Amino acid sequence: MRKLGLIGAGNMGSAILRGVLDAGYLKQNQIVVCDASRRKMEELSKELPSVVYCDNPADLLAQVDMVILAVKPHFIQDVIDEIREELNGKAVISIAAGWTVSMLAEALENTGASYLRVMPNTPAMVGEGMTALCDDSNFSRDDFAFAKGIFDAVGRTVILPERLFDGVIAISGSSPAYVFMMIEAMADAGVKEGLPRSCAYEMAAQAVLGSALMVLQSGTHPASLKDAVCSPGGTTIEAVEELERKGFRAAVMDAMGACAAKSREMSRK
Repeated sequence: MRKLGLIGAGNMGSAILRGVLDAGYLKQNQIVVCDASRRKMEELSKELPSVVYCDNPADLLAQVDMVILAVKPHFIQDVIDEIREELNGKAVISIAAGWTVSMLAEALENTGASYLRVMPNTPAMVGEGMTALCDDSNFSRDDFAFAKGIFDAVGRTVILPERLFDGVIAISGSSPAYVFMMIEAMADAGVKEGLPRSCAYEMAAQAVLGSALMVLQSGTHPASLKDAVCSPGGTTIEAVEELERKGFRAAVMDAMGACAAKSREMSRK
């Protein structure tokens, strides 16, 4: 029975944890978790009592075959240094933005560990994640398949070259934040029109969910789907015109460009 370790149980780590359990890909007793926050560990132990919890990463490594480093990028080196002696033969997954394959390879040099860079997003928590796995990895075939299975269990996966990962971070890794902002703005507009706030949030979120599913399931170009909603002289084209006037698409593209640029900057440090 393979065991997975999670070093870090923050937003992304806990999303992966809950996602693989909800999907049934792993059982609670196949997962070992370590987090610097005692409060976070206590909360998780009440929710998921059969998961194994460790006080330090070294103890975690002794119990698992594969480990996901789910800590902030600026903590990755410190964590690797702390567990260096325990890494021999372990498969290490990094989900840290800005940490390139070459950075991982250098940090793990002479440890006997293999490495894989991935970029997931938080909708993994509800089984609708989007994860890119880097094709530049020294994982064994079995380890790569097991790792892909983790992220397949919590959504969709793609395998891409590392040169595309700054774009991946912009369009997938960070994009839930932009979508949440849009849902909030849509709901605020609904409240302004007199809708109860709970109803406004539900309607806005469902509209985004349904629209996304239409793109994924129909295979139709988003522009064609947009055109189908815009009746001549109708209400929707008025809203679309206003969004165009305010630079909606340019703002989205500029925001993602800034995100990708930040990712490139982080990888140079």
